[in-house]
Amino acid sequence: MKVRVSVSLKNGVLDPQGRAIHHALDGLGFAGVRDVRAGRLIELDVADDTSDAALDEMCRKLLANMVIENYRIEKVGVTA
Repeated sequence: MKVRVSVSLKNGVLDPQGRAIHHALDGLGFAGVRDVRAGRLIELDVADDTSDAALDEMCRKLLANMVIENYRIEKVGVTA
């Protein structure tokens, strides 16, 4: 099964990478961009019987820093 984990900073946490991207877009003449928040996308190929609880535990223990980040798990499909 394919799984995508989207990790993003919690609201209120400073995002220096997002600020740098925003500054670069502004410098390239892209007006109207109000804010940029950068995150990560992690794709996993796991056994079809991997439980939701196991996926959640992977995120909490390794894939996301629970102090400053949120995560969202999306099951994309089952491998053949």
